[in-house]
Amino acid sequence: MSLPAIDQEYFVDFLVKLLNIPSPTGYAEPAIDFVEKELSKYKQLELSRTRKGGLVAKWAVDSELPPVALTAHADTLGAVVKEIKSNGRLKLSKIGGIQWPSVETEGVWVFASKGEKIRGSVLIDTASGHVYGAAGAETPRSDAHMEVRLDARTTSEKETRALGINVGDCVAFDPRVEVTNGFIRSRFLDDKACVANLVAAIKSMAESGQSPVRTVYFLISNYEEVGHGAATGIPSDVVELVTVDMAVVGSGQESDEFHVTLCIKDSYSPYHEGLNKKLRAIAEKHEIPYKTDVYPFYGSDGEAFWRAGGDVALSLIGPGIDASHNYERAHMDGLNATTNWIMAYLLEK
Repeated sequence: MSLPAIDQEYFVDFLVKLLNIPSPTGYAEPAIDFVEKELSKYKQLELSRTRKGGLVAKWAVDSELPPVALTAHADTLGAVVKEIKSNGRLKLSKIGGIQWPSVETEGVWVFASKGEKIRGSVLIDTASGHVYGAAGAETPRSDAHMEVRLDARTTSEKETRALGINVGDCVAFDPRVEVTNGFIRSRFLDDKACVANLVAAIKSMAESGQSPVRTVYFLISNYEEVGHGAATGIPSDVVELVTVDMAVVGSGQESDEFHVTLCIKDSYSPYHEGLNKKLRAIAEKHEIPYKTDVYPFYGSDGEAFWRAGGDVALSLIGPGIDASHNYERAHMDGLNATTNWIMAYLLEK
């Protein structure tokens, strides 16, 4: 059995559009809306939302086999306004594991709760080389010293509040997407690349007239970056859950940008050996280029479901992403391999 062809142009277009939709954890509804609109094109799917805003797509088929599920997350790293400083600039509280040096000088949108969204940029509070000299380079890149300089005429807390900005307002960092020579560079490929993998797999199967061998649920979660995204949303009759999330690329890792990776263990737990063996056999049957790896500082949506009491066999696959939680990069070879593995899993008993 051959796998359906992947629409490469659609994949890149969908991913770029999704990457450009701001969706920090807690503020991911616009991204979820976008994915829901795309999936609504396929009559095979029954779409619904969880109470906390995740998207569930059910592809029901007539089969005696128990259902399975796959999950990826649309929420990203970001921040909220922690304090409005006396000079009108903003101190931030991070959402997820953003690294301050990776976003220094980056553009942001501040979503004012009582006004329009406002542009700004992230700077160290000793940014001027002509004022602070070497002290600017030596200032720790930490919560205490990073600030947002607003592109608005404000030099006081009162003037900033008059713009409609309040403590708790969402701050989204620019993704800075670029597609070049088979690579996609952007923040937040974790995990929007894998959302694109799921959507592309559904599109390819639906348009080729192929269906999963059993009922499958796709959960696009919206709280993964803070640890509880898929804690709910997976039905209790599901027997296998495949989490689709980035593979770690770096020193000491097996993963690279040109393969899909099966994670054997991360910082929380080993994954399910039986399901891992099944996925390996499927990949080898379909000649899908994959690697296995162990991730030292990592947790997944599937484990959130396990910790919440979910009784499933659990595995984790995903494309290699370089510079995770920084300015990330993936390659179409690894992304295509991931999409193919998803389709192969859904088409094999």
